[in-house]
Amino acid sequence: MGEHVIRMPDIGEGIAQVELVEWFVKVGDTVSEDQVLADVMTDKATVDIPSPVQGRVLALGASPGQTVAVGSELIRLEVQGPGNEKPAVSSASTEADARPPAEEQITASPAATTEPRLASVASASVCAPPSVGESARPLASPAVRQRAWDSGLDLAAIAGSGPAGRILHEDLDHALARGALSPTAAGSDGRHACSPAIEEVPVIGLRRKIAERMQEATRRAAHFSYVEEIDATALEALRQQLNSQWGERRGRLTLLPLLVRALVVALRDFPQLNARYDDERQVIERHSAVHVGIATQGSQGLLVPVLRDAQAGDLWSNAREIARIAEAAREGKAERALLSGSTITLTSLGALGGIVSTPVLNLPEVAIVGVNRMVERPMVVDGQITIRRMMNLSSSFDHRVVDGMDAARFIQAVRQLLEQPATLFID
Repeated sequence: MGEHVIRMPDIGEGIAQVELVEWFVKVGDTVSEDQVLADVMTDKATVDIPSPVQGRVLALGASPGQTVAVGSELIRLEVQGPGNEKPAVSSASTEADARPPAEEQITASPAATTEPRLASVASASVCAPPSVGESARPLASPAVRQRAWDSGLDLAAIAGSGPAGRILHEDLDHALARGALSPTAAGSDGRHACSPAIEEVPVIGLRRKIAERMQEATRRAAHFSYVEEIDATALEALRQQLNSQWGERRGRLTLLPLLVRALVVALRDFPQLNARYDDERQVIERHSAVHVGIATQGSQGLLVPVLRDAQAGDLWSNAREIARIAEAAREGKAERALLSGSTITLTSLGALGGIVSTPVLNLPEVAIVGVNRMVERPMVVDGQITIRRMMNLSSSFDHRVVDGMDAARFIQAVRQLLEQPATLFID
């Protein structure tokens, strides 16, 4: 038997270090070739790290939330044959005798765990999750563990259907359907016997990256917002007509490709807003191509995949591409290249859009356009009260490089295009 050390691979683009997000194995597990061992985070993209060999896990080189340098030891396996590294005999074995196994080291540190921890509000009345030895600990993600605890399910009694017996949300669904409550987590009437507790959720992975980017954006840019009301009656009528006539053959249109088209046309007269500001070099980069970031809420947080060369696409081709990149972001399959290079961002909360919002800039861009909810309201048109479809555009700009007058004129240009949608197609 030998030892095989898997080091953090170089995944390109000059990345020197990554953040370890989640382990899918633990010490003592047997892994197969090509089995995914862990997820790591690079900027905003999550990357799977597979095993190149078959073996048994001897040690994990880092804890979730820790930074791992390219080339450093990620995991150590026991393999058939000599392996790729000679086992250390003297100093390593001495250290191993003096400290707990790697799995115990990782799980013992509160700062390292990825699971929500329940801290007592009143220690005498709050119960804790059942204590399970690390060697018998079921394999499951933090979200699955928390849901199981909230539902009163005993993970040790649930057979996982995922890789290496990993317990999935579907397995919890089946257990709940069977009524498999944990006797330690439920009272005689089947309800939880615990009083409320405080949940501590470590900020790691994508959530940490989002927090860092939002903080950096608000710290560096001089944000100011501008809100304008739009009469979208004609725009919505056009969308419905296009869908009625072309929807079955070319695909149904949402509002987004029409908004993208309005940005493309308006930016012809406002190239200073289709720009990125390098504040370290004190250089504004104005782009002739319009690469629109589409803010998308994924399962792990907000991502901004990029619709490239929006000026070159028609409504339907842009609509298909928006759907493709948004789906990739929502499923966590967006590659790094898909999440970078935007020159202006469009953000919308859809039906939850509210009346007004103050979107945060997607640095190094200098403008972001936000779409609020569309509602029918009585309006006065030519001296008559009539029902119109109204919505607000809530947009933010970097006041370091964008003057208030330019921002206002740009949004007014967008408003005119949307209120008279035939002008969207006049070159």
